[in-house]
Amino acid sequence: MLSFARTSIAAARKASSSNITSFAKRTLSSDLKTFDLTGSFEMHAIDTAPNDSIEMSKEEMLEHFKLMYTMRRMEITCDNEYKARNIRGFCHLYDGQEAVAAGIQSAFDPEDSWITSYRCHVIALMRGGSVSSVLAELFGNTGGLSKAKGGSMHFYSKEHNFFGGQGIVGAQVPVGTGLAFANKYNAKPGEKMNVAIACYGDGAANQGQVWESANMASLWKLPMIYCIENNQYGMGTSIDRHSSHSDYYKMGNHIPGIRIDGMNVLAVKEGMRFVKEYCGSGNGPMYVEMMTYRYHGHSMSDPGTTYRNREEIAQTRSTRDPLEFIKKTMVDAGYAEPEELKAIEKKIRKDVQSEVLKAKEFPKPKLEELFDYVYAAELNGEKQEIQDFIRMPDYAKSFKKPL
Repeated sequence: MLSFARTSIAAARKASSSNITSFAKRTLSSDLKTFDLTGSFEMHAIDTAPNDSIEMSKEEMLEHFKLMYTMRRMEITCDNEYKARNIRGFCHLYDGQEAVAAGIQSAFDPEDSWITSYRCHVIALMRGGSVSSVLAELFGNTGGLSKAKGGSMHFYSKEHNFFGGQGIVGAQVPVGTGLAFANKYNAKPGEKMNVAIACYGDGAANQGQVWESANMASLWKLPMIYCIENNQYGMGTSIDRHSSHSDYYKMGNHIPGIRIDGMNVLAVKEGMRFVKEYCGSGNGPMYVEMMTYRYHGHSMSDPGTTYRNREEIAQTRSTRDPLEFIKKTMVDAGYAEPEELKAIEKKIRKDVQSEVLKAKEFPKPKLEELFDYVYAAELNGEKQEIQDFIRMPDYAKSFKKPL
């Protein structure tokens, strides 16, 4: 069964989960209510902390719920389409971790830079994508967000400051540090800096490139956030077996850190507001550990039940599911009735299915398009440099530039 690294945080999280909505109370504004976040944060090497409560309107709560439920349905659809062999290759799903991505997005500005691992479908959805463009990419169709060239692991949208999923474990961390350097370099004097975040799993947390990047970020006081999405397993290896130090938010030594209940979108939103404020004000980097859980295996080739049992997964679904949490919070606060939420879920399921059909209508790319945008002729725009010759595995099918 799942065992967290600290008994205290598990107890606090249990209390927070059961009591948060009972603390909901009206503020001076009839449109806002205050929700208690006590027990949602643990701090390291810093004297300040996020607020222990957050004000939310009904509209904000509903938008969070709709986004997270769309994420969940999209990922479940990916599971079904993969099993139907309409999606091939690597495919890493995010269901169970929706509160992390949704909470970060709600705390960030569009100008903040975001780079993550290959578990990146939902980030692409929030940063310039749609369900149809994400699925079209997975189907290998031209309507895909990366024009059918990236697939599951390589979504990217420079226009929306999303710098992709990385196919190599941990490779996004030094790139993210470079994004933070650029944000500091481009910041106007006297104004707060846009931040950069690199999300990576607990399995990558002990890599040397993480330490080297954090050292540079600390020396240069870069607005960099090192975000460990601790879903309890590095591929199929539990944190107790793959890391001698499992308090990941303390791994920066003198660099401040925070551990956040990653199954509570309200805690993630408030926690990341605090982190963004700290890093963007010129104080340097911060480590963030999101305590979360993935329902699927590491990838679609992993059943996810050989190194953990079904009872563990079922218990997490029944006690800590991020969607059930926000639904209960809204109902207890008087923001929604169960029937209203069921109607929203029904509509989203229908909308996602329509997006699937739309994604399948896009054609496959032509073979000659394989060679497009291999070399850029300019940093901005889409002008490209066409090579004279590109060899294919079958030499007879090699590309030769027309005379």
